Amino acid sequence: MDGNNRWAKQRKKPGHLGHKAGVEAIREVMEACQRHGVEVLTLFAFSSENWQRPPREVEALMTLFLTYLKREAKKLNQNGVRLRVIGRRDRFSDKICRAIDEAEALAAEGDTTLVIAADYGGQWDMANAARRVAEKVASGQIGPDAVDEALIQQHICLGDLPAPDLLIRTGGDHRISNFLLWQAAYTELYFCEDYWPDFNAAALDRAVEDFHCRQRRFGKTSEQVEQANALGEQGA
Repeated sequence: MDGNNRWAKQRKKPGHLGHKAGVEAIREVMEACQRHGVEVLTLFAFSSENWQRPPREVEALMTLFLTYLKREAKKLNQNGVRLRVIGRRDRFSDKICRAIDEAEALAAEGDTTLVIAADYGGQWDMANAARRVAEKVASGQIGPDAVDEALIQQHICLGDLPAPDLLIRTGGDHRISNFLLWQAAYTELYFCEDYWPDFNAAALDRAVEDFHCRQRRFGKTSEQVEQANALGEQGA
């Protein structure tokens, strides 16, 4: 969800107001995702690298995060949305850690899932999974020959959920900035110029329309995919 600061600067407003507007944009996008039948929405709220930002901005982001958790958990539960927060927690204050636990407990069940990535980085995620697997090898629970992609998948964040189909990056930059590196191996990437506070239901509709125009081959040829689709249609 990139572009909050630039959105604020464009309007000659302080940066924290851009982040506040970005939080408000989440609700409309979530509603649009539910309309499109999206089962899992993952929001990159705060990256491992974002700690390097000015202290006042980091403080404002932490305050917004805390406010969102306290304000939205009950609404998520009422709307049948399960909440999960992924990322490190040792660098958050005790107050924020408690708020995360309470919000996840309150919104623990639902047909759809909202994932918030906070103090998250894809490289950290993979290194953390590798460390946990290495501990099992060292303790003799498993042998080195048991280490494969499936085992790493079990220890990666969101390893129990389907791989993301579509990754949307707002703000005009064409990179994924350490987000879901393992999970996004075959994810379709969509980049748009809109700053996140301006990304609304119509913008999401355009992204989804673009996604549906793509052919997902997963290493196969176009002919193989078309043949499999034809057989699927016949079976239906």
